[in-house]
Amino acid sequence: MADYTPENQSEEDDLYEHYAFTAEKGQTPLRIDKYLMNFIENATRNKIQAAAKNGNIYVNDEQVKSNYKVKPHDKIRVLFEHPPYEYLLTPENIPLNIVYEDDDLLVVNKEPGMVVHPGHGNYSGTLINALIYHFENLPNNSSNRPGLVHRIDKDTSGLLVIAKNEESMAHLSKQFFDKTSEREYVAIAWGNMDEDEGTIEGNIGRHPKNRLQNTVYFGDDEDKGKPAVTHYKVIERLGYVTLVSCKLETGRTHQIRVHMKHIGHTLFNDERYGGERILKGTTFTKYRQFVDNCFKILPRQALHAKSLGFVHPKTGEMMRFDSEIPQDMQDCIEKWRNYSKHQDSE
Repeated sequence: MADYTPENQSEEDDLYEHYAFTAEKGQTPLRIDKYLMNFIENATRNKIQAAAKNGNIYVNDEQVKSNYKVKPHDKIRVLFEHPPYEYLLTPENIPLNIVYEDDDLLVVNKEPGMVVHPGHGNYSGTLINALIYHFENLPNNSSNRPGLVHRIDKDTSGLLVIAKNEESMAHLSKQFFDKTSEREYVAIAWGNMDEDEGTIEGNIGRHPKNRLQNTVYFGDDEDKGKPAVTHYKVIERLGYVTLVSCKLETGRTHQIRVHMKHIGHTLFNDERYGGERILKGTTFTKYRQFVDNCFKILPRQALHAKSLGFVHPKTGEMMRFDSEIPQDMQDCIEKWRNYSKHQDSE
């Protein structure tokens, strides 16, 4: 049996459903369209061939045609258009951590691991499934997503504002578009950052070889992608990692994750961008064991949407909300804090 894993949802890439496979070592040469029919439930050969024709089947990060012959250890990724959206919206009685609510909006503190909206094989258990169960007649945003003003990644925790009527949706969406909303994230990043604070600017767009990643375009390619600005400030230096605050001017997909990698400080345990490997530190076995324990404590990228600010669409009042750093991140920070103190005392 091949190794199969469905890919996680990103913030804005809601047009596709991702699958990833690694061919086993005893794989005999077989056309990739036939191969994939063995592993993707309900996938027709026509659907697979259409994906290949549209350049959405990759083998070892290279686009292939439907007649490509799969070989042992090939790493295969497939992107399918998801089913019609109306089939994805099923109300589900999922508890919500509501930190504020009135007639016009609510603010929720999303748990890590919860997908914000259906897509990419995550058609249930999402924030939207919960919202449409608990609230009736939520307004759709420009992407027909009920209540959503903005989004965060599946494994990012933290605050989101939800609009409860059309007026609130329009007013709040304009604030995010005009960059007048306030958003602060807390992250653990690999490495000891050189500066106490700074600004990262660089257009963000799809990675040319890996559609599941975004990247910063610069130099001859700086006209590609969309402008993105992240302001960062060091909160605490913890030896081989740094606890950092990031404030967003823009809201691009994976913005903090991409910008921090761009300056050489990939987020701790960010698997999609290489942060699940030891990027800084020693070669000692005890150190590797320590980092592995940290990964187990925090089995996701170390990123939390800590604070959120916006003008109330009806009252005109400036509203600001703050949230506690989740326990998994707190435990990881404390382990690094103790490790760093121990290193300093030697």
